Parts: sequence; C-alpha cells; structure tokens
Amino acid sequence: MMEFSGNCLPTTIGSLPHTDAREATQLMLRYTPHIPAWVQMPKLPKEDMLAQFIEGIPGLVWNEGSPHFMNEGQEFEGAVLEFYEDYISVTESGSSTHLEKRFAVSPEYASGLYALIDALKDGSPLPFAIKGQITGPFTLGTGLKDKAKRYAYYDPTLKDIIVKSLAMKAKWQVKKFKPFGVPVIISIDEPGLVGYGSSIFISVSKEDIQKSLGEIIGFIHKEGGIAAAHCCENTDWALLLNTDIDILSFDAYGFFDNLLIYEKELRGFIERGGIIAWGIVPTHDSDLLSRETGNSLVSKWKHGIQRLTEKGIEFEKLLKQSLITPSCGAGSLSLELAEKTLSLTREVSDKIRKEYLISQ
Repeated sequence: MMEFSGNCLPTTIGSLPHTDAREATQLMLRYTPHIPAWVQMPKLPKEDMLAQFIEGIPGLVWNEGSPHFMNEGQEFEGAVLEFYEDYISVTESGSSTHLEKRFAVSPEYASGLYALIDALKDGSPLPFAIKGQITGPFTLGTGLKDKAKRYAYYDPTLKDIIVKSLAMKAKWQVKKFKPFGVPVIISIDEPGLVGYGSSIFISVSKEDIQKSLGEIIGFIHKEGGIAAAHCCENTDWALLLNTDIDILSFDAYGFFDNLLIYEKELRGFIERGGIIAWGIVPTHDSDLLSRETGNSLVSKWKHGIQRLTEKGIEFEKLLKQSLITPSCGAGSLSLELAEKTLSLTREVSDKIRKEYLISQ
C-alpha cells in the first residue's frame, strides 16, 4: 500500500445529480482535483446504489426496474458454479481475463469511472490520490431480495456471492487506477448500517458484518489499495473502527457526538494511523446547506477537533490524518446546491490548510 496522508485535503463521497458523465467529472475536478472520486449518477437507473455493482452476480433478474434473485433451479446452480470458477481463476491463478470479464464495472453502470480515467489521460494534473467506491455488502445484501422476498444477506450462498463479487470489483478498480502511479482509495459505502441493531436485523451479528467487510478490505489491501468505509447516518461505530479500514468517512455535521461515544475505539484507530474523513458539509437538508458558509463550517470542524484534543489526541496527528468531505453524496440535490456542496468542501479545506500552513 502506498503511503498516504490526508492533510485536510478535500474529496467527495461520489454522487452528483448530473446525467452527463463528462460534465459531472469536470465539475468534480474543478473543486477536488487533489483526490478526485469518480462520479456516481443515481438519476441514471443503472447507477443507483443497489444496481451499480451487480454485474456478474449470478441469478439476478430485473423486475419492474429493480433487481432481485431467482435463486433456485438447475440454471441458477449452474450460474453459481461458473461464478465460483471465475472467482478461483482470479484469486488463485491471477487471471486478468476472468477479472475483466466477470467482475469489471462497465461504462453502462459506471460512466463516471471511465470519464475520470479519460480526464486523467487527457492531461488533467496528476492527483495526490484517486478515489473509487463500491456499495457495501450489508447495504447491498439487505437491499436485494430473493424470489420469496427475503433479504439476500440472510441466505449464506447469496451473501457469500455478494461479498466475493464486491471484493473483486474493489480489486478491479484498484488495478484500473494503478497505472496513474498514485494511491488508490476504495470506499465501501454502507448507509444500510443505520439499520444494524434494529429489530429487522436483530439476528445479524457485528462479527458477521465485520467478516464480510474484512474479506473486501483484505483484497483492497492485497492489491495495494487504501480501504475506506462510509456511513452517512448513525451506527455502531465500533463495528467499523475495529475492522482494518484505513479511512473512516462519516457525517461529522450531524453525528460527531455519536462517534465520540466510541472514544476508546476512535483513539485506537487514530493511533494506528487511521484517517478521519470529516463529512462537514451537510447534504441531507437543502435549507441547512443553503445557510452554511465556509467560515461557519470551519468553526464547526474546529469544535470537533478541540473535542478530540481534549481527549488527549495530538492536534498535529489529527491535521495529518484528516480529509474534508461532504456529509454524504450530493445525488439528490439540485445542480446548484450540488455545486455549492463541492465549493464549500473545497473552501473549508483551503481555509484549514492555509491557517495551519499545511503544504501538501
């Protein structure tokens, strides 16, 4: 894994409300050229969070605009066998052919990924790092259902297929961006973790989710990538902090106090070099976003930093091990507010870096 420090640089969560990949990518690069993240465009049906990373998963069919599993019969069993054969070819034999054929994310599902590659090849300044993303296994596994309308995450075979497919798509992204010669961050997006511990998912254990995440994180690391995890709601933060993630991305605007409850785990994460991606620009409330300014958000960030230093965490360490981001994706915002989100993210980063003389 390449050495990487956050140094309060700005980056994004991923989504924008655009439908033109080139236009969205150029906007993203204007504000976050240091760590560009390929743009997800959820207004396009196949770039919805549940649809974007399902290519190559056996047994999935589309019905009324959404995917679900048909996990029965000889046809399904044969498709599962082929899936595992391809997986083994990649993981044990190093087959690039099977990685590309089975586990690539195509332009139809991720046009922003290819638009970013084109932009970087066409002479955009080389960034400090590049960020990609996948939907997390818990979010995808509880978003997809089988024929009987049961959550796929409860079926051991379907869950294993989902985890392994996502792990390979993360691996594929790292390989795709490696030729640019800068660190590659892959964020595992887990908004579904807000439901962890609720009555709906009472039978799902913390260890089970950590095992699923750990398998994906392991492949990101083996490929030389940096593993991030993002949850834009509140959750059991110890669940994520006690995995091997390198970056924790969270809604610092709305849930900093909730994260601070897990002081022991947070301290351990920072002490081992973990980076905090401060989602300090609110995207969940258009009125809030309209009222906030760069100065008001810097003040809010400073308050959070002060709370951490009062816990005995070194200020210089926090500066080095921080990123500045929106609280969540901007895909549901208007075009105007989405651009304001990017502008504020950059402005907050610039103000912090200027005040504390961060050079990178």
